[in-house]
This record gives sequence, C-alpha cells and structure tokens, in this order.
Amino acid sequence: MFLYEYAVIRLVPQVEREEFINVGIILFSKKEKFIRTKIVLSEKRLELFKCEPDIDQVKSNLRAFELISAGAKEGGPIACEGLPERFRWLTAVRSSIIQTSRPHPGKTHDLEKEVSRLFDEYVL
Repeated sequence: MFLYEYAVIRLVPQVEREEFINVGIILFSKKEKFIRTKIVLSEKRLELFKCEPDIDQVKSNLRAFELISAGAKEGGPIACEGLPERFRWLTAVRSSIIQTSRPHPGKTHDLEKEVSRLFDEYVL
C-alpha cells in the first residue's frame, strides 16, 4: 500500500470572482519517489466564463506544471529541485489564474492508476 498526496489543478479565469474549472491532478508519493501531473484544458468549458483568458498563456502555464513535475530542464530552476520541493512549490497557495486545491492524503496499491482515477473523478 502506498501513501500519497494529491491536489486538483484549477483554472481561475477571474481571480476576484473565485470561479474555476478543474483542469488537472498532481499526485506525489515521497516514499515511492513518484510525482505525476495530468492535465487537460477544455476550451469549450472556458467559453462558459464571462471573460476570455489568453489561451496560449494558459497553455504555457499548464505546460510549466508538467515540466516542473517531470523534472525537465525546460521547467527552470524549480524543476531541478527534489520531488518534495517541486510538489510543495506547485501546490503553494497563490492568487494567479492557475491554482491548486490544498493537498489531500490517500492510499493506493497502484499510483499510476490512482492518478487516472482521481483525474477521471475530479477533472473529466
């Protein structure tokens, strides 16, 4: 059984309105040295909001989440940090257009399947 933490990645087009759509999941297990981010951006769902965010900028910001999570050099200096530091940085409270829920704990027998299960439950 593996212990993990996860957070839901949200797109908040107008921070002052506090409306959001879930666009991804980030899951982290320190003991298993595991971190995964899974993201999908539905432009059709974005049309439901009054404002129209810069889609290219949103995609770039979401891609940064994936790069940092993966530890890719293209993710910048944060991507070079250890797994716990990357997870904490990605899930830190912020008031930008891309936010995460507070981290939540869980247990599973299969971390990869759990990423997909949480993604299906909270994002799709």
